[in-house]
Amino acid sequence: MKRHNEMKKFLFQIVWIVCMPKLMAQEILTVDQAVQMALKNNYEIKIATNELIVDKENNSVGNAGMLPQVDATLTKNNSIQNSKQTQSNGDIRELDNAKNNRLEYGVNLGWTVFDGMKMFARYDQLKELEKQGDVQLKLMVLTKVSDVMTTYFDLVQQQQLMKALDTTIVISKQRLRTAENRFLIGKAAKLEVLNAQVDLNTDASVLLKQKELFGITKIRLNELLARDLAVDFEVVEEVEVDDKLQLAELKSLTEKQNLQLQLALINKRVSELDLKQTKSNRYPTVRLNTGYTFVETANSLGFTTATSSRGLNYGLTASIPIFNGFSQNRNEKVAKLQVENSVIVAEQQKQSVNAQLASAYQTYLTNVQLAKLEENNEAIAKKNLEITLDKFRIGTITTIEFRNAQENYVNAIARNSSAKFQAKISEIVLQQIAGNIKF
Repeated sequence: MKRHNEMKKFLFQIVWIVCMPKLMAQEILTVDQAVQMALKNNYEIKIATNELIVDKENNSVGNAGMLPQVDATLTKNNSIQNSKQTQSNGDIRELDNAKNNRLEYGVNLGWTVFDGMKMFARYDQLKELEKQGDVQLKLMVLTKVSDVMTTYFDLVQQQQLMKALDTTIVISKQRLRTAENRFLIGKAAKLEVLNAQVDLNTDASVLLKQKELFGITKIRLNELLARDLAVDFEVVEEVEVDDKLQLAELKSLTEKQNLQLQLALINKRVSELDLKQTKSNRYPTVRLNTGYTFVETANSLGFTTATSSRGLNYGLTASIPIFNGFSQNRNEKVAKLQVENSVIVAEQQKQSVNAQLASAYQTYLTNVQLAKLEENNEAIAKKNLEITLDKFRIGTITTIEFRNAQENYVNAIARNSSAKFQAKISEIVLQQIAGNIKF
């Protein structure tokens, strides 16, 4: 019992010595902090946000063509000509370098008051395009949040594995010292020392590769957070997996909140409004015109050498298409096919999302069960290592048996971390499909 307690104390000291200095020296980044940082800094989210602002600016009655257009105009024409005029009585008048000047300026207003209801369909379409931009922004945010969380929890499992490898290196060093001491007093062969050294080098090599992968994944997370790639940090090791998710509830949320489904329905509505605008070209277009114009002319040769006028002009223009080479029929047929395709795409998207949800839920159930199983396996492997290390000290087991116990412990930790990671990712995928990730 005493030796067992000493073993626990020894393992606790290993973890404390190896891990605590790192945790105290570096930033502890939580998953919530990482998500908020990404929402604030991520470049793709910023781009999608600006695109939504563009859609909002475009959503106006003026852009739909409902408002009049007012233009201020100014025209100044000058000419120098050699002129010759023959009058009705036979007199001839000639002038070289005759100057003719005309100045016209004013304000004109044009207003399309009827275009077959096309402007109203266009305005409704602009509203739908704004909704489309809003959903696309939410989809981008949801995707990036999911990427951040996935990368974060990947770091969690890697950090746990590195600590396990740190621990096994400490144990391997103790084993090497024990083997060297036994060799010196003649209780072990040189081969035992060499085997211990080889295993220690193997553990160091594995740890080195794991640190490389850990560093690369950190860079990836910093990239998602749009901050200095060299920023170092540690992640929180506790991973809480929600193992209570129910398929029926997720289906209900998916029908209401799935962004892909919402986007498909908006695209269908946009296609319908395109068809409505195309049909409006069959109707007349009525446009009101008015303006106030000033005109001044000056002629060097002629009956009138100077004129000026000012006044109001107004009128109405109406046009109706009669024949345009069957383009109207063709355009309507194409627009109808686009509406039909948008309906098919919406149905296809619904089927695809439901299939993704069903598959992801099955994977989730499996991963949750595996996480529970591997957690139990890690506890057993740890207990086995404690007993094996105790027996190795007194020389009642072989080095091969000790090494097997050591490797089993590390592998159990790796499998447990991986199982928790996969279970958490399955949870994130389900919440993403249901549009229910909280941030």
